[in-house]
Amino acid sequence: MQLFFLDLGLFINRLAFAEQFRLNPLMSKSLLSAVRLTIILGYLGVANQAFTKAADLGYTDTPMLPSGKWHVHDPDRTKPPVVNSGATFSHGASAPSDAIVLFDGTDLSKWEGAKGAAPEWAIHEDYMEVKTNTGNIHTKDKFDDFQLHLEFAEPLKVEGDSQERGNSGVFLHGREGQGGYELQVLDCYNNPTYPDGQCGALYGQSPPLVNACKKPGQWQTYDIFFEAARWNENHELIRPASVTVIQNGLLIHHKQPLLGPTGHKTLASYSKELSDKAPIELQDHHTPVRYRNIWIRNITEDEKP
Repeated sequence: MQLFFLDLGLFINRLAFAEQFRLNPLMSKSLLSAVRLTIILGYLGVANQAFTKAADLGYTDTPMLPSGKWHVHDPDRTKPPVVNSGATFSHGASAPSDAIVLFDGTDLSKWEGAKGAAPEWAIHEDYMEVKTNTGNIHTKDKFDDFQLHLEFAEPLKVEGDSQERGNSGVFLHGREGQGGYELQVLDCYNNPTYPDGQCGALYGQSPPLVNACKKPGQWQTYDIFFEAARWNENHELIRPASVTVIQNGLLIHHKQPLLGPTGHKTLASYSKELSDKAPIELQDHHTPVRYRNIWIRNITEDEKP
C-alpha cells in the first residue's frame, strides 16, 4: 500500500504538469485530453497492482478462527517477530540408536509417491530435491506419536513472493489425497505473507511464535514432537492432535493443539475419526526445495510422564 500512496502523489504532480500544457496555445484540446487520459490510466494500473499485491498477502472472506479475532489466512493477524537464530543447532544431528532413518542422502527407499509409485524427486550429494510437478511423496511406514528431525533449504535463486517463494510443507500424519497437519515450509526471509501461512506455521491455524528463517540456500532444521488425535470407543474425540516444534533452535510451537487436518481457506476440523497411525508426507508445491537428514523416533506411552 505504500507504493499506492507514493504513486498517488506522483499522479497529482503529473496532472499538474498536464495542466501546464492547457495554457500552451499550441496544445489542442484533443491532445490535452489524450495526455490526461494516459496519466489517469497509468495511475489506475499502478493502483490496481498495489491492491492486488495486498490481496496476495491473505484473505478476509474466509471463516473465522475459534478465537473470533482472525479469519483463516488473515493478512491483518499479528506477525511473528523476526529472531536471528544461532549459526547451527541440530544441523547434521546423527540419528539416535532407536530412530528410523527415513533419508540419509543415498536413496528414497523409505518413500513412495501417489498410489505407491516410485518417487521422482532428485538426489544430489546428501539431499533430496523436489522435482516440480511430480507430486508429493510420503513414507512407506506409518507412525503414531513421534519425534521427527529434518533439515531443509530454500532455493538459492529467489523467485516469486508471498506463497509463491520456496513453498513446500511437512504433513504430519499425511494421508494420500486427504492431507494431514501441515507444518509450512516457505522462504520467509524478507518475504511477507499471511501469518498462518508463513514458514513454521501450522498452515491455516497457528503462526509460529517467531520468524526463525535463515537466508535462501542456508540449511534449516525442524525438530518436531507430535501427538496424534485420540477417539474413545464411542468414536468421540477425546484428545486433539498437538505439536511442539523447534526451528533452528528456536521454539515456534509449544504443545499447540491442532484444530484438525489442514485445508486452504477453510476452517480445520475433525469431521471424522482418523487412524492412530499415518505417514509423513513432503509436499511438491512447484518449487525445488531441498531436504536432508530425516529421521524419526516413535514415542511410546511408557515414555510419557
